[in-house]
Amino acid sequence: MRRIISLAFFALVSSCQSSSTDDQADVSIPSSSTVYQFQQPVDHFGLNDDVWQQRYQFNATFYKPGGPILVVTPGETSIGTYYTDSSYFNNLAQQTNGLVVAIEHRFYGNSNPMPDLSGPSLKFHTIDNVLEDFASFVHAAKTSPDSVFPVGVSANSKVIFGGGSYAGAIAAWMRAKYPEIVDGAWASSAVVQYRLENYQLDQSWGKHLAALGCATEMSQAAKELDDILFSGNQTAISDVQALFGSPELTPRDFAGLVTSLISIDATSTITKDVDYTKESVCAYFDGKRSNLDSFAWAVRDTISYLGLSHASMTQMADTTLNWDNYTPGQAGRVWYYQGCAWYGNWQVAAPEGSGVSPYRSRLVDLSYYEPNCKNKFGQDMTDGADADGFHQKWFNILKNVSNIYYTVGSFDLWRGSTVVPWEGSGLPNTTESPIYLMDGAGHSQDVGRPRANDLDSVNDARAIGSALVKKWIS
Repeated sequence: MRRIISLAFFALVSSCQSSSTDDQADVSIPSSSTVYQFQQPVDHFGLNDDVWQQRYQFNATFYKPGGPILVVTPGETSIGTYYTDSSYFNNLAQQTNGLVVAIEHRFYGNSNPMPDLSGPSLKFHTIDNVLEDFASFVHAAKTSPDSVFPVGVSANSKVIFGGGSYAGAIAAWMRAKYPEIVDGAWASSAVVQYRLENYQLDQSWGKHLAALGCATEMSQAAKELDDILFSGNQTAISDVQALFGSPELTPRDFAGLVTSLISIDATSTITKDVDYTKESVCAYFDGKRSNLDSFAWAVRDTISYLGLSHASMTQMADTTLNWDNYTPGQAGRVWYYQGCAWYGNWQVAAPEGSGVSPYRSRLVDLSYYEPNCKNKFGQDMTDGADADGFHQKWFNILKNVSNIYYTVGSFDLWRGSTVVPWEGSGLPNTTESPIYLMDGAGHSQDVGRPRANDLDSVNDARAIGSALVKKWIS
C-alpha cells in the first residue's frame, strides 16, 4: 500500500551575497538551486576561533523592495529547493513580496564546522551555537544585505523565522532569544517539551489509531511480539524475525528496527481523501489473521515499499555497527548526539503503570539508547542528558513572548512534546502568540507543500498564519 511520508522539518532565515539597492528592476534573479556560503566561527563563545562555511539557498522570485525575509531551516537534513520553492513559505513570499532563504543547520548536510563527527568535534554542536549561527546570518541580512544576497534587498527588512518539528522549535527560540532582529516566528508542530524518556509518542499514536479503529489490535500485537522476544526461546525469536521480513538481529535491535519502520506510517500525511496510517497500518487488522500476523504484514509492506534489503536493514538496526565511523554527512549520527548530549527525548515504549498502552516493544527503553552514547562519542560523554535542565531553559524562554504562531495537528505524533500536549502543561493561547490546533491533521502539515486535497483545518491554519505575518511586517 502506498503512503506519503510527510516532511517533518522547516524554518525560515534571511539573505546571501550581493547588492543592497532598493531597486531590483534591472537585477537578474539567480536560480534558487544555487548554493551560497556564509562564514561562521566553529564556536561563537571563544572556544575555537576557526571558521567554516554554512550553506544556504534563496528564492527572490516574488521579492520587491521593502518585502520581508522569510528564513527557513530544514533542521536535521540538507537544504534544497523544496524549502524555498515548494513549501508554504514560498506561497507566503508571494503574498508578502518577500524572499525565502533556507539555511543549513550546522553539522547537517554539507555544513560542517569540523572535519569529522567524532565526539571531540561534536562538542561544538550545541544549541547555543546553532542559534548564534542563524542570528549571525539574520543580522548580516538586515544590516548589510549585499553581503549575503546577489540581488537588491532592502536594509533593515522585517524577518520572519519559520519551520516545522525541531526546526519549528528553532523558529520559536529565535524569536524569543533575538526579538531585536527576528520580528515573528511560525512554529509548526514545534517540539519544545523535552524529557529523558518520551513515551508520549505512543500516547499520540494511540489516539490516532483509536480514531481509525485499530488501537486495541495494534497494542495487542506489540504485546504478543514482546511475549516472544522476552521468552528467551531462540527458535521462536528467529521465526518471528523471519515473519516480519527482518534479518537476524538481537531481540533489542530487532525491536528497534520494527519501531523505526512502523514510525514511518505513524508520520504519514492526512488529507481529505485518505489517511495513510489507515491504509498502511489499520487496513491490515481486518480480522482474517492474528494481530501479530497483521502487524508483521504491515511491516513487510513498508520494507517492500522502501526497497530495503537485509543488508540495509542490518546497517539501520545493528547498534554495534559504525561506532567509529566519523564521516560527515551522517544526519542520524548527529541527531543521536543531540539526544545524548542535549535533551534525551528517547522514543521509548510506554512503561508499566504509565496508563499508556504501548505500541512498540518494551525492549525499546532507555537501555536501548543510552549505552550507545559512550560507544559512539567516547567515554567522556555523560551517563545521561540533562533533559530536565534543557527543558526548563528552552521551554521557559518561550513564556510571555509575542509574535509566535504555533500550529499543531490534533493527530500529530509529536503532539505530547508541543505547546498543546494531550496532558500536562503547555503554553496559553494568547492574542500575542496564538495557537491553532488543526483538526484531524498530522505533523507540520501547514508548512508543507500546498495540495488540492489538504484538510480544511490545514488551509485555515495557513490563512491565519498569513494574516499574522502580514500584521507583523506592517
